[in-house]
Amino acid sequence: MTRIQETFATLKQQNKKALIPYIMAGDPTPSVTVDLMHRLVAHGADVIEIGLPFSDPMADGQTIALAGERALNAGTSTTQAVQMVGEFRKTNSTTPVLLMGYLNPVEIIGYDKFLALCEQNGVDGLLLVDLPPNETDESLSAKLADKAINQIFLLAPTTEKDRRQAVLKHGSGFIYYVSVKGVTGSKALDTDEVARQVQAIKADTDLPICVGFGIRDGESAKAVAKFADGVIVGSELVRHFADVGDDKDKLELAIDKVLSKMDELRQAIDSL
Repeated sequence: MTRIQETFATLKQQNKKALIPYIMAGDPTPSVTVDLMHRLVAHGADVIEIGLPFSDPMADGQTIALAGERALNAGTSTTQAVQMVGEFRKTNSTTPVLLMGYLNPVEIIGYDKFLALCEQNGVDGLLLVDLPPNETDESLSAKLADKAINQIFLLAPTTEKDRRQAVLKHGSGFIYYVSVKGVTGSKALDTDEVARQVQAIKADTDLPICVGFGIRDGESAKAVAKFADGVIVGSELVRHFADVGDDKDKLELAIDKVLSKMDELRQAIDSL
């Protein structure tokens, strides 16, 4: 079993739901990321999702797109972002780490070299937004499986039947369900409709279903956790780094707000 699979199996035994925070590698500066990862775990993260900074993030709203710009301006490369996971692994060998990014930087590095880098640094899951499941090379899926790395795919309210079947065929670890018709940070969240969609997906797969996009507080996280196996929160955390700059006091205040939000989310999810 992969770390992701082990984590969800343990959570199921404990009748608990996963809290999965998203942060952008290198935002606001590369020196922050590894320590923040450890602090997220201390405040209830079951899995950590790390964004790979990219100049044209098609699935991301303004908040995360700007986080990527800050990370790139701070000199964070894709390779450095993966190596941050390796630094994290020096003292944490149990918490799964998922990378979310886009194909272009991976193709520049080269698939084999990138996958070797992920394996060397203890990456557990890979979500490449612009790699459709029906275009996934079987050899890539096999290589990921050999390295105990789960391939994560997005499912959305607008996903066609054929694509949904391909996601359920090729995906592993868990299914990332996009709760709204929009980009990250979208505000409109219809939990009743999301519940219907998740229940329909669960009828076709044994994979855990985690819900992201549009979750911004304890109330919405609790509502989603009633029917999903995990809750993913990104923009609501990342937004606190928007105006930090080089100010250390502002940085500490931003981190405090992120961790306070984590506490709120964890408490809400666990109160079910």
